[in-house]
Amino acid sequence: MNYSKKTIEDIDVSGKKILLRVDFNVPIDKLTGEITDDNRITAALPTINYLLERNAAVIVCSHRGRPKGEWKDSLSLAPVAKRLSELLNSTVKMSKDVAGEDSVRLAAELEGGEVLLLENLRFDPREEKNDPSFVKELAGLADIYVSDAFGCVHRSHGSTCGVASFLPAVSGFLLAKELEVLGGALSNPSKPLVVVLGGSKVSDKIGVITNLINIADTIIIGGGMAYTFLNALGHNIGNSLCEADKLELALKMIEDAKSNGVEILLPTDSAIADRFENGCHKRIVGVCDMPDGWMGLDIGPASVELFVEKLKTAGTIIWNGPMGVFEFPEFAYGTKSIADAMASSSAVTIIGGGDSAAAVNQFGLADKMTHVSTGGGASLEFLEGRELPGVECLLDK
Repeated sequence: MNYSKKTIEDIDVSGKKILLRVDFNVPIDKLTGEITDDNRITAALPTINYLLERNAAVIVCSHRGRPKGEWKDSLSLAPVAKRLSELLNSTVKMSKDVAGEDSVRLAAELEGGEVLLLENLRFDPREEKNDPSFVKELAGLADIYVSDAFGCVHRSHGSTCGVASFLPAVSGFLLAKELEVLGGALSNPSKPLVVVLGGSKVSDKIGVITNLINIADTIIIGGGMAYTFLNALGHNIGNSLCEADKLELALKMIEDAKSNGVEILLPTDSAIADRFENGCHKRIVGVCDMPDGWMGLDIGPASVELFVEKLKTAGTIIWNGPMGVFEFPEFAYGTKSIADAMASSSAVTIIGGGDSAAAVNQFGLADKMTHVSTGGGASLEFLEGRELPGVECLLDK
């Protein structure tokens, strides 16, 4: 995939009407109607302000939740319009529909330096189908399309790639940084490249491991997915997570890595519990000593020491997936230790979105990383080396 795409700095946006796709899928308290985390809104401000400073008329569009083509007041973007108005210190207009009569009228009246927010894109069933009629209506509102929603670029929807068939399409600052950092880590990383993979399932990371076996120097595997690998190697894993249908695949990945000269590191010990419950009884055992009826919920201290020592040698570190059930304080040690090691590292440190991003935010370490990706599924597909429709559609530099 070509990561070198034109940005808003590469074209003339002055006085133009801009259709700006953002990811304002923010959490909202059901009782108060207040936004509980506005990070996704503040992340888009540099792009919005850049456009406004050049007298562009900005038509912002986003989805929120999964209304499945039906109008649901609980998923309206009205609270987002209110918060965006506060952050911009100016009134953000909002349409009563999606690319319909009200949107067309408001977009036509919108002047340079003003912002219009369209209602939830997914209220229109044609958005997720990338329906040509919807795409044409949406594109008809503007002169230029700007994508700044990295978390959505793996989806082939009307607002994520379809409109690029009708409008010049470039990236905003948020998406540009994702392409620069993640693309650079895959195409020309500072060596050695150490990849840390966790999470519950091997099946979620098959594409990532398969791709990175050709790029990485070391792949560290923790989290629930590690027990499928350990079981494949003949270890008793008790009641730990295991994908029995992926045992042969796990062995093949280990062999493929060895053939490519890539080191795979697995846990040597585990923090285990007798039940999946916060406050349950905890023990530390070696991977050869897992008792029947118990389950691994975190990597153990010896594994932490092994993994952290390897991270100290890295030139680039990519991390996707926690080392254990970090939501339970007793089993957060492994995940926090990886986060701490990355935060103190001089390497290029990249957090691949999702639960890993949630973890570094929970531990207050996000600002210590080179880059924390804003995409979950998009980050995974990027690391798999797959073509992302919302990136492919943008103009090449």
